[in-house]
Amino acid sequence: MPLSEEELRLLEQMERALSAEDPKFASALRGTALRRAQRRHAVIAGVVLAGGVALLMAGVISRMWVIGVVGFLVMLASTSVLLTALRGAATVEEDDGDHEPRSSFLDRASERWKQRRRDNDL
Repeated sequence: MPLSEEELRLLEQMERALSAEDPKFASALRGTALRRAQRRHAVIAGVVLAGGVALLMAGVISRMWVIGVVGFLVMLASTSVLLTALRGAATVEEDDGDHEPRSSFLDRASERWKQRRRDNDL
């Protein structure tokens, strides 16, 4: 049994109030904060990777092997962070046929309401 217009309006109003009251919590429910953080980590790791390449090349050009080794270690660490961030972003955005897509707050509230109505009709 679908929700009435009044019920839908009330649920949307509650969702807007939740978003206004605690936007951090609301974005966590939607998963946008996690994706944004992983994207930011990937970009920073890419910039640090480029810096590591520059350090490695500076070490080779100046024939100071210590600078080259430090550049290589910076490249290795940033590549690890980059791959972790990209792998995490892929799992957040992945939508397999095996898993149910994430529902919004409104969908979950609607489903709970339907369940209550079914339980009360018994």
